[in-house]
Amino acid sequence: FSVVPWVGKDIVRLAWGGYSVGDATLNRFYSFHFILPFLMVVLVGLHLSLLHEYGSSNPLGVDI
Repeated sequence: FSVVPWVGKDIVRLAWGGYSVGDATLNRFYSFHFILPFLMVVLVGLHLSLLHEYGSSNPLGVDI
């Protein structure tokens, strides 16, 4: 992301905490990896509850 004009260096600084791995960077990394599975479970639950109807013979949503 550092090659993106104008905002690339800011994105790198936000994502990595700079160019050195320190305590803040590791905390950010582990917190994202802790939260991500729960977020994925919520999104899968929303997908199943909103898009898959009981008794649907077309679970893929393909029009035949």
